[in-house]
Amino acid sequence: MALKESEAIVLRTYPLRESDLLVTLFTRLEGKVKGVARAAKKSKRRFGGALEPLTYVRAIYDDRERQELARLDSCEVIESPMATEVSYPRAVALGHVAELLDELMPDREASDAVFRLSLAVLQELRGPKLWMAVTYFELWMTRLMGFLPELSECVVCGRSLNGSRAFYHALADGLMCADDKRLASSELSHESRMIAAQMLRSRVSEFAAIDWPKPVAEDLRKFLLQILERHIEKKLVTAGMLEKI
Repeated sequence: MALKESEAIVLRTYPLRESDLLVTLFTRLEGKVKGVARAAKKSKRRFGGALEPLTYVRAIYDDRERQELARLDSCEVIESPMATEVSYPRAVALGHVAELLDELMPDREASDAVFRLSLAVLQELRGPKLWMAVTYFELWMTRLMGFLPELSECVVCGRSLNGSRAFYHALADGLMCADDKRLASSELSHESRMIAAQMLRSRVSEFAAIDWPKPVAEDLRKFLLQILERHIEKKLVTAGMLEKI
Protein backbone atom coordinates (compact mmCIF):
# COMPACT_ATOMS: atom_id res chain seq x y z
CA MET A 1 0.00 0.00 0.00
CA ALA A 2 1.22 3.49 -0.82
CA LEU A 3 2.42 5.77 1.95
CA LYS A 4 -0.13 8.18 3.38
CA GLU A 5 0.67 11.79 4.27
CA SER A 6 -1.32 13.95 6.69
CA GLU A 7 -1.08 16.83 9.08
CA ALA A 8 -1.28 15.42 12.58
CA ILE A 9 -1.05 16.21 16.28
CA VAL A 10 1.01 13.85 18.41
CA LEU A 11 -1.10 12.71 21.37
CA ARG A 12 0.98 10.05 23.16
CA THR A 13 4.13 7.99 22.81
CA TYR A 14 5.10 4.81 24.63
CA PRO A 15 8.40 2.87 24.60
CA LEU A 16 8.22 -0.29 22.53
CA ARG A 17 11.16 -2.65 22.56
CA GLU A 18 14.69 -1.23 22.67
CA SER A 19 14.50 1.73 20.30
CA ASP A 20 10.92 1.82 18.91
CA LEU A 21 8.00 3.96 20.02
CA LEU A 22 4.28 3.30 19.94
CA VAL A 23 2.72 6.58 18.80
CA THR A 24 -0.87 7.84 18.85
CA LEU A 25 -1.53 10.55 16.27
CA PHE A 26 -4.64 12.61 15.68
CA THR A 27 -4.45 13.03 11.91
CA ARG A 28 -6.43 15.37 9.72
CA LEU A 29 -6.83 12.66 7.09
CA GLU A 30 -8.09 9.73 9.16
CA GLY A 31 -8.60 10.87 12.73
CA LYS A 32 -6.82 8.93 15.47
CA VAL A 33 -4.15 6.58 14.15
CA LYS A 34 -1.86 4.34 16.20
CA GLY A 35 1.46 3.30 14.75
CA VAL A 36 4.97 2.14 15.42
CA ALA A 37 7.94 4.45 14.85
CA ARG A 38 10.81 2.06 14.22
CA ALA A 39 14.14 3.10 15.77
CA ALA A 40 12.59 6.43 16.77
CA LYS A 41 14.88 6.75 19.76
CA LYS A 42 17.89 6.60 17.46
CA SER A 43 16.78 8.30 14.24
CA LYS A 44 17.08 12.08 14.52
CA ARG A 45 16.80 12.44 10.76
CA ARG A 46 13.32 10.87 10.48
CA PHE A 47 11.81 12.02 13.77
CA GLY A 48 14.06 14.36 15.75
CA GLY A 49 11.83 16.15 18.29
CA ALA A 50 8.70 15.56 16.23
CA LEU A 51 7.22 12.96 18.58
CA GLU A 52 6.88 15.20 21.63
CA PRO A 53 3.23 15.31 22.79
CA LEU A 54 1.08 18.00 21.16
CA THR A 55 3.61 18.66 18.40
CA TYR A 56 1.90 19.63 15.14
CA VAL A 57 3.55 17.58 12.41
CA ARG A 58 3.34 16.37 8.85
CA ALA A 59 3.31 12.60 9.23
CA ILE A 60 4.06 9.97 6.61
CA TYR A 61 2.86 6.47 7.47
CA ASP A 62 2.12 3.12 5.90
CA ASP A 63 -1.01 1.04 6.54
CA ARG A 64 -0.61 -2.64 5.86
CA GLU A 65 -3.52 -5.04 5.40
CA ARG A 66 -4.58 -7.08 8.43
CA GLN A 67 -2.30 -5.09 10.73
CA GLU A 68 -3.79 -3.01 13.53
CA LEU A 69 -0.84 -0.63 13.79
CA ALA A 70 0.43 1.63 11.04
CA ARG A 71 4.15 2.01 10.38
CA LEU A 72 5.23 5.59 10.95
CA ASP A 73 7.83 6.41 8.32
CA SER A 74 8.72 9.99 9.28
CA CYS A 75 7.44 13.19 10.87
CA GLU A 76 8.25 16.78 10.02
CA VAL A 77 7.63 19.41 12.68
CA ILE A 78 5.25 22.19 11.65
CA GLU A 79 4.96 23.72 15.12
CA SER A 80 6.12 22.52 18.51
CA PRO A 81 4.93 23.48 22.01
CA MET A 82 8.56 23.09 23.05
CA ALA A 83 9.49 26.20 21.05
CA THR A 84 8.71 28.24 24.16
CA GLU A 85 9.26 27.48 27.83
CA VAL A 86 6.90 24.83 29.18
CA SER A 87 5.93 25.52 32.79
CA TYR A 88 4.22 22.86 34.89
CA PRO A 89 0.72 24.47 34.57
CA ARG A 90 1.15 24.75 30.80
CA ALA A 91 2.36 21.14 30.58
CA VAL A 92 -0.76 19.99 32.47
CA ALA A 93 -3.04 22.05 30.20
CA LEU A 94 -1.39 20.59 27.09
CA GLY A 95 -1.71 17.12 28.57
CA HIS A 96 -5.40 17.79 29.19
CA VAL A 97 -5.95 18.58 25.50
CA ALA A 98 -4.13 15.38 24.54
CA GLU A 99 -6.07 13.24 27.02
CA LEU A 100 -9.44 14.59 25.87
CA LEU A 101 -8.62 13.95 22.22
CA ASP A 102 -7.34 10.45 22.97
CA GLU A 103 -10.34 9.50 25.10
CA LEU A 104 -13.09 11.11 23.02
CA MET A 105 -12.02 10.53 19.42
CA PRO A 106 -12.69 7.07 17.94
CA ASP A 107 -9.94 5.39 15.93
CA ARG A 108 -9.91 6.18 12.23
CA GLU A 109 -12.74 8.71 12.32
CA ALA A 110 -11.72 12.03 10.81
CA SER A 111 -13.13 15.30 12.13
CA ASP A 112 -11.87 18.47 10.52
CA ALA A 113 -13.84 20.54 13.04
CA VAL A 114 -12.07 18.91 16.00
CA PHE A 115 -8.70 19.17 14.25
CA ARG A 116 -9.15 22.91 13.60
CA LEU A 117 -10.38 23.45 17.16
CA SER A 118 -7.31 21.67 18.54
CA LEU A 119 -4.87 23.76 16.50
CA ALA A 120 -6.60 27.00 17.48
CA VAL A 121 -6.55 26.13 21.19
CA LEU A 122 -2.91 25.02 21.05
CA GLN A 123 -2.06 28.44 19.62
CA GLU A 124 -3.60 30.05 22.71
CA LEU A 125 -1.64 27.71 25.01
CA ARG A 126 1.73 28.97 23.79
CA GLY A 127 1.94 31.49 26.64
CA PRO A 128 1.39 31.38 30.41
CA LYS A 129 -2.40 31.89 30.29
CA LEU A 130 -4.34 28.66 30.20
CA TRP A 131 -7.81 28.81 31.79
CA MET A 132 -9.61 30.47 28.90
CA ALA A 133 -8.20 28.01 26.35
CA VAL A 134 -8.96 25.01 28.59
CA THR A 135 -12.55 26.21 29.12
CA TYR A 136 -13.06 26.83 25.40
CA PHE A 137 -11.67 23.42 24.45
CA GLU A 138 -13.78 21.52 26.99
CA LEU A 139 -16.93 23.39 25.91
CA TRP A 140 -16.44 22.84 22.19
CA MET A 141 -15.37 19.21 22.56
CA THR A 142 -18.54 18.57 24.58
CA ARG A 143 -20.58 20.18 21.82
CA LEU A 144 -18.80 18.51 18.89
CA MET A 145 -19.17 15.08 20.53
CA GLY A 146 -22.92 15.73 20.79
CA PHE A 147 -22.97 15.73 24.61
CA LEU A 148 -23.74 19.40 25.33
CA PRO A 149 -27.30 19.93 26.62
CA GLU A 150 -29.42 23.01 26.07
CA LEU A 151 -28.17 25.67 28.47
CA SER A 152 -31.19 27.95 28.39
CA GLU A 153 -34.00 25.69 29.58
CA CYS A 154 -34.77 23.22 32.36
CA VAL A 155 -34.32 19.62 31.22
CA VAL A 156 -37.21 18.51 33.48
CA CYS A 157 -40.00 21.04 32.90
CA GLY A 158 -38.73 22.97 29.86
CA ARG A 159 -38.91 26.32 31.66
CA SER A 160 -36.59 29.04 30.37
CA LEU A 161 -33.52 29.53 32.54
CA ASN A 162 -32.71 32.97 31.15
CA GLY A 163 -32.52 35.25 34.18
CA SER A 164 -33.13 32.30 36.54
CA ARG A 165 -30.87 30.11 38.63
CA ALA A 166 -29.69 26.85 37.03
CA PHE A 167 -28.45 23.65 38.64
CA TYR A 168 -26.78 20.43 37.51
CA HIS A 169 -26.17 17.01 39.00
CA ALA A 170 -23.33 14.56 38.41
CA LEU A 171 -25.73 11.76 37.48
CA ALA A 172 -28.17 13.75 35.33
CA ASP A 173 -28.07 15.28 31.87
CA GLY A 174 -28.85 18.95 31.39
CA LEU A 175 -29.63 21.89 33.64
CA MET A 176 -32.53 22.13 36.06
CA CYS A 177 -34.48 25.04 37.50
CA ALA A 178 -34.68 25.67 41.24
CA ASP A 179 -37.98 23.78 41.51
CA ASP A 180 -36.72 20.65 39.76
CA LYS A 181 -33.13 20.42 40.99
CA ARG A 182 -32.03 17.15 42.58
CA LEU A 183 -30.47 16.73 46.00
CA ALA A 184 -26.72 17.48 46.07
CA SER A 185 -26.96 19.55 42.88
CA SER A 186 -24.45 22.29 42.07
CA GLU A 187 -25.26 25.69 40.61
CA LEU A 188 -24.07 26.92 37.23
CA SER A 189 -23.94 30.69 37.48
CA HIS A 190 -25.65 33.04 35.06
CA GLU A 191 -22.23 34.59 34.30
CA SER A 192 -20.78 31.22 33.28
CA ARG A 193 -23.78 30.44 31.09
CA MET A 194 -23.30 33.79 29.35
CA ILE A 195 -19.61 33.00 28.82
CA ALA A 196 -20.54 29.62 27.32
CA ALA A 197 -23.07 31.22 24.97
CA GLN A 198 -20.49 33.75 23.81
CA MET A 199 -17.81 31.06 23.32
CA LEU A 200 -20.17 28.99 21.20
CA ARG A 201 -20.48 31.82 18.68
CA SER A 202 -16.88 33.14 18.77
CA ARG A 203 -13.36 32.07 17.88
CA VAL A 204 -11.01 31.27 20.74
CA SER A 205 -8.64 34.03 19.59
CA GLU A 206 -11.33 36.64 20.38
CA PHE A 207 -10.88 35.92 24.12
CA ALA A 208 -7.07 36.04 24.10
CA ALA A 209 -6.72 39.56 25.52
CA ILE A 210 -9.09 38.98 28.46
CA ASP A 211 -7.62 38.51 31.92
CA TRP A 212 -8.92 35.07 32.86
CA PRO A 213 -7.87 33.76 36.31
CA LYS A 214 -8.82 30.26 37.46
CA PRO A 215 -12.09 31.23 39.27
CA VAL A 216 -13.64 32.56 36.04
CA ALA A 217 -16.06 29.91 34.70
CA GLU A 218 -14.73 27.34 37.17
CA ASP A 219 -18.27 26.05 37.67
CA LEU A 220 -18.67 25.72 33.89
CA ARG A 221 -15.53 23.57 33.66
CA LYS A 222 -16.82 21.36 36.49
CA PHE A 223 -20.15 20.98 34.70
CA LEU A 224 -18.46 20.07 31.40
CA LEU A 225 -16.04 17.61 32.98
CA GLN A 226 -18.89 15.77 34.68
CA ILE A 227 -20.59 15.38 31.30
CA LEU A 228 -17.42 14.18 29.57
CA GLU A 229 -16.43 11.76 32.33
CA ARG A 230 -19.94 10.33 32.44
CA HIS A 231 -19.79 9.54 28.73
CA ILE A 232 -16.28 8.05 28.70
CA GLU A 233 -17.07 6.25 31.98
CA LYS A 234 -13.78 7.12 33.65
CA LYS A 235 -12.06 9.95 35.46
CA LEU A 236 -9.74 12.18 33.45
CA VAL A 237 -6.30 12.12 35.05
CA THR A 238 -5.39 15.63 33.90
CA ALA A 239 -8.62 17.09 35.29
CA GLY A 240 -7.46 16.30 38.80
CA MET A 241 -4.03 17.76 38.07
CA LEU A 242 -5.59 20.99 36.75
CA GLU A 243 -7.72 21.28 39.87
CA LYS A 244 -4.58 21.38 42.03
CA ILE A 245 -2.89 24.18 40.09
